[in-house]
Amino acid sequence: MSEGDTFWVSLSEKFLGILLAVIGAVFLYFSLTTAALGGFTAFFGFLGVVVLVIGFFLIIVRPPD
Repeated sequence: MSEGDTFWVSLSEKFLGILLAVIGAVFLYFSLTTAALGGFTAFFGFLGVVVLVIGFFLIIVRPPD
């Protein structure tokens, strides 16, 4: 793999991490503010936190050289 390929892989990983973090935050917000979920609020809140943590993990971690 050339040096330019590593840049694009890293950039796409960061972009995917940001996208997942935004989706996780919106998912968490709507699951906590919507009363229509009833008993499933904790379940969908947990799933929102998991997606948010995966997004932050992809933003922080660096790909191998």
